[in-house]
Amino acid sequence: MTETESIAHTTYDVVVLGAGPVGENVADRTRAAGLSTAVVESELVGGECSYWACMPSKALLRPVIAQADARRLPGLAPSVQGPLEASAVLARRDEYTSHWKDDGQVRWIEGIGADLYRGHGRLTGPRTVTVGDKVLIARHAVAVCTGTRAVLPDLPGLDEVKPWTSREATSAKAAPGRLIVVGGGVVATEMATAWQALGSQVTLLVRGKGLLGRMEPFAGELVHEALTEAGADVRTGTSVESVTRENGTVVVVTGTGDRIEADEILFATGRAPRTDDIGLDTIGIDPGTWLEVDDSLRVTGSDWLYAVGDVNHRALLTHQGKYQARIAGAAIAARASGVPLLETDPWGAHAATADHSAVPQVVFTDPEAASVGLSLAEAEQTGRRVRAVDYDLANVSGASLYGDGYRGRARMVVDLEREILLGVTFVGPGVGELIHSATIAVAGEVPISRLWHAVPSYPTISEVWLRLLETYRDN
Repeated sequence: MTETESIAHTTYDVVVLGAGPVGENVADRTRAAGLSTAVVESELVGGECSYWACMPSKALLRPVIAQADARRLPGLAPSVQGPLEASAVLARRDEYTSHWKDDGQVRWIEGIGADLYRGHGRLTGPRTVTVGDKVLIARHAVAVCTGTRAVLPDLPGLDEVKPWTSREATSAKAAPGRLIVVGGGVVATEMATAWQALGSQVTLLVRGKGLLGRMEPFAGELVHEALTEAGADVRTGTSVESVTRENGTVVVVTGTGDRIEADEILFATGRAPRTDDIGLDTIGIDPGTWLEVDDSLRVTGSDWLYAVGDVNHRALLTHQGKYQARIAGAAIAARASGVPLLETDPWGAHAATADHSAVPQVVFTDPEAASVGLSLAEAEQTGRRVRAVDYDLANVSGASLYGDGYRGRARMVVDLEREILLGVTFVGPGVGELIHSATIAVAGEVPISRLWHAVPSYPTISEVWLRLLETYRDN
């Protein structure tokens, strides 16, 4: 008798590995369908988003953006020229993380009727998850919702430097006097924005040519310009050759031989799936890999294993993971009922089609950058006949009212054969709230002829839609 066989087994319809937003949503959908569900979590219920990513980072950034907006308005500007009260900002951040306690989230799990198991869960065979001395058997599905972890570069002695990752950057108790941020993506630009405003002198080191490389080039250019004006030192085309900590001071030597000193260093240089120690080898899958799935989020080659959220590498965003979770939960419930998906799916509830063409994202820098769908470069790579239509957001009445000296830009990428939108990008203060209208247009493949009849309210920044359509028509 094996060790697993000698331990008492508990059988559920569904076992969910990971209790972040994705795992919670899978469990919510399977419980709503009447399926018994176990949720396994090794850290805090609520996951990365609740404690070290979305919520704390946006709590840090909101006062920064509010102050920047106020400084653009006569009558308010003189009152908000001083520094932010960092202690108050950090205290509000702590409230939004529930002071890193998950009691409320645990009550939610219990409230939907799921069973929570604390500890490190590992697959120990098909449909089998072991957590400490407990073995959970899944009748219908195991859903891997373990998310990702920060990746650190392979630099000698980096462990001794004790660098920040996104976790330390969002949970730090005070602003370091000098902070080096390595990276040019979302985490790097958002944290550079936050800590520069909270009192740190930020140096941003970017290996590539610009910031936010997965968005339209002008997005990174406008954010770069704003960070520089805020006092950050932004250096593109800069590699890190070595990092040491000397008498408490971080010392970086760049590829050009420059020596930069700081109190802390943040590496925001990518993510890896948390699949290295969850027992994938027991079911014939290489540990540490991204899990390939179909549109119902079922792992390729399996009839019971699902991978939902970041672990499948389709779209590393909380809202996309929750969307996938809704799809996966519905698909698991349908398959458990024995009814083919297509016969029960008139609304597309079992296929994560948005992951292919309509993924929205907002970067909460100042200015904000928001996009959905394909960039111009990505659209051109598909071989379709496309056109980019650009407009200066400063020329929209709602934008000029939003704040003096408003700077921003909008672009829509048009499929010229079908006359639908393949992608939309907005950059400017307050544009994050515009992106859902663009998401509807892209996901719904709304013809441009119908978009003419979606009348934007005046005077709002949304009037940029009318200006983009006029530009498309007249040029």
